[in-house]
Amino acid sequence: MDSLHLPKQMAPENKEDHNDNQGNKNKEVEASPAHSTVALVEDETEDTDPWDLPELKDSGVPWSALDTRGKVMRVLVSLAKLVLLLGFLYMFICSLDILSSAFQLVGGKTAGDIFQDNSVLANPLAGLVIGVLVTLLVQSSSTSSSIVVSMVSSGLLTVQLAVPIIMGTNIGTSVTNTLVAMTQAGDRSTFRRAFAGATVHDFFNWLSVLVLLPLEVATGYMFVVTKLIIESFNIQSGEAPDLLNVITDPLTDSIILLDRTVLTGIATGDPAARNKSLIKRWCQTFTNTSLMNVTVPGPENCTSPSLCWVDGNYTVTLKNISETYNVQKCKHVFVDVNLSDLAVGLILLALSLLVLCSCLILIVKLLNSMLKGQVAAVIKTILNTDFPFPFGWVTGYIAILVGAGMTFIVQSSSVFTSAITPLVGIGVISIERAYPLSLGSNIGTTTTAILAAMASPGDTLANALQIALVHFLFNISGILLWYPIPFTRIPIRLAKGLGNITASYRWFAAVYILCCFFVFPLFVFSLSLAGWQVLVGVGAPLVVMLIIIIVINVLQKRKPGCLPAILRSWDFLPLWAHSLAPWDKVVGVITAKCCCCCKCCQIAAEDPEHTEKECLEKDQKTHTEVYDNPAMSAEKEVENEIKIEQLQILKMTQL
Repeated sequence: MDSLHLPKQMAPENKEDHNDNQGNKNKEVEASPAHSTVALVEDETEDTDPWDLPELKDSGVPWSALDTRGKVMRVLVSLAKLVLLLGFLYMFICSLDILSSAFQLVGGKTAGDIFQDNSVLANPLAGLVIGVLVTLLVQSSSTSSSIVVSMVSSGLLTVQLAVPIIMGTNIGTSVTNTLVAMTQAGDRSTFRRAFAGATVHDFFNWLSVLVLLPLEVATGYMFVVTKLIIESFNIQSGEAPDLLNVITDPLTDSIILLDRTVLTGIATGDPAARNKSLIKRWCQTFTNTSLMNVTVPGPENCTSPSLCWVDGNYTVTLKNISETYNVQKCKHVFVDVNLSDLAVGLILLALSLLVLCSCLILIVKLLNSMLKGQVAAVIKTILNTDFPFPFGWVTGYIAILVGAGMTFIVQSSSVFTSAITPLVGIGVISIERAYPLSLGSNIGTTTTAILAAMASPGDTLANALQIALVHFLFNISGILLWYPIPFTRIPIRLAKGLGNITASYRWFAAVYILCCFFVFPLFVFSLSLAGWQVLVGVGAPLVVMLIIIIVINVLQKRKPGCLPAILRSWDFLPLWAHSLAPWDKVVGVITAKCCCCCKCCQIAAEDPEHTEKECLEKDQKTHTEVYDNPAMSAEKEVENEIKIEQLQILKMTQL
């Protein structure tokens, strides 16, 4: 602060300059915006709660000030925006369906191979992470659940072993809306809310598994309860309804159509399925079964003694032989394309991601333009206001029913949660309201699975329905654990904490997704392949260490006096071990260096002679415009020290 004090005595020329400055003080002086408003903004926003819903102010002309023509034009524009919004939402849902098909083409056979190793599936923890990984590969909990149902029906897997896999599919399906939240990383406040609104679903699933998986392994209560339900009711097979699929299937089926029996065949060990393509070529086939003479090795291979005879050295019997005839080809885009499943999957993956992100950005922009003024106030009031006392507690349960109903209509929890994520980001829905809506979506997707299971054939109906009921009971148990009592709504607090971290360090969102959905499941799966002894030997110390760290953190906040002086903070550790700030500097330096290298290479390619000269001129201009003020010069010195520290950290990381 010494640089801000002026000397008490001035030289004559300084007095003259001072008088000149006093005479010109009313003139406009152009100040650099680099340092002129940051402090003011920080002072204004310092006391505000970042989780308060923003005011969506209407900057347009009020309705009362419009003439008849203006009112007609506004109504027409609003209707056009609504039509565009529905169109973009339709394309968004279709792109999610195509994205699921693309993931199945890229990793579907690998997912089938993962399910084949029954020795690994016998480990409940391995079954859990296999459910997560397979759902990530196929991007559809319905597909992974149908594979599990097929394996149980064929006798390759018992229902008890299938329960952890179903829990894993519940976790894997929540990555979609977390990825959708990443598209809103441009604005810090919007990203804070959107990422928290998406990850509250993740935390609910992980916490539910953390409690219910050990309980299921110890008691098997979900298996027992669902078995009692199946045995108590005389359930007849029916037909699962098609709701939203009636609208989306015409478009998605014209782009790609998959033969999902191939994945089931690979998982159940059918050798012929491995050589088949997942892309469906023939939509209509005819199977003819006829009784034919077949040569067999010996009489013991005959269908029956009466249908067996010996002709010289050959034994002949009568068998039913089925022959399939292709009648009508499918009519999707890739039916006649001579490409591998992997190539088609990568093409669809890129296109579907492009359409998904584009539609999401356009949906957010349309919502921002439509939800203003009185419209925004009404919608926010309807969605976020509780019932009057003493019925305020009912509001959350109604939100759960709304989430279940909407998910039942769209028949996908990923679609529903991905649709409400941008609404949370722009501030229309609070995270406290998004939480019960997400819980309802979990229930809604299980009701769809129950109806789909009831459409199964008679021989597989009981197993398919029991697995669907296990999924339903798992989500109901999770809701009973983490919702009815307000202080048990831990997922909201965890999601807000993660949202605050990712708002400050946006790169941490990518680290979270990679670690929770890829690195951790792959790590546990690798240990499971090595045997349960290795899994326990490596996992138990890590779990104990994690529990100790959590307990110490809680005591540091609640009762620091119970801890030794050294443990009352983590300052005894290196800064990089208990703070993200050094890592943020490393990421910033690496990013700046990469961007600088790309920019310099581009300039050098265009005009290599003037590259250094232009850089020096630009640097000199910045110094002249911004740092003539002594206070600014002091800030520049601090920034230079920070840059030197960042370069030292970068050198250490390179070593």
